[in-house]
Amino acid sequence: MSKPTGNKSIASWRMQSAVGTQGISGDHIYAMIDREIAAYQLHGAVLDYGAGAGNLTRRLLGMEVFSEVVAVDLMPDQPAGLHVSRWLQQDLNESIPGFDAYFDLVIASEVIEHLENPRFTARELYRLCRPGGHIIITTPNNESIRSLLALTIRGHFVQFDKGWYPGHITSLVRKDLLRILVEAGFDPIGFRFTDKGSLPGRPTHTWQEYSFETLRGLRFSDNLLVSARKPNA
Repeated sequence: MSKPTGNKSIASWRMQSAVGTQGISGDHIYAMIDREIAAYQLHGAVLDYGAGAGNLTRRLLGMEVFSEVVAVDLMPDQPAGLHVSRWLQQDLNESIPGFDAYFDLVIASEVIEHLENPRFTARELYRLCRPGGHIIITTPNNESIRSLLALTIRGHFVQFDKGWYPGHITSLVRKDLLRILVEAGFDPIGFRFTDKGSLPGRPTHTWQEYSFETLRGLRFSDNLLVSARKPNA
């Protein structure tokens, strides 16, 4: 992939990255989101922020708890067979026109690490979320043993090496996520973990399969979830 130079090339660079990744995440990440939705009985209008191929969007539709399912992505065309209330085409490095305080829930699943300014993203999610509404963000867990070892030995977190670039460009740890959410005005709720984590040097094997599922949580999960609530006005 060529190096971006100038606004036109940057737009092309972002589109190539979007096409290359397709916005697809693992079922263990979607299951983590399912648990958060169930735990807080979330419903109403939901926005899949960075919908990609629409895998999470289909899951949200299938729950039948949301009155409106809207999806937004840089990809211009709604995936075949996906029937959402609206499909919005938008570069998420920029603001989505309208929809101020519109959504009861905004989900950014494996998106924030693809974007250039996480603080802008947090402010945008705050604007889109209604007072009393919720947001859910998932992203690579850079505090796992595997990721910390990669940082120590190679100088970068494990999901931010050349194999993930230029898709993954913004690495965040829990403290970063808490700070940007508080700065944007949210009340953070807490973190969840996938409880699925690859072994250092053996990415096709997990801690869980060798520990009878006893190794879980922060140090043994490849991805995390943070949820937050927008205070009532």
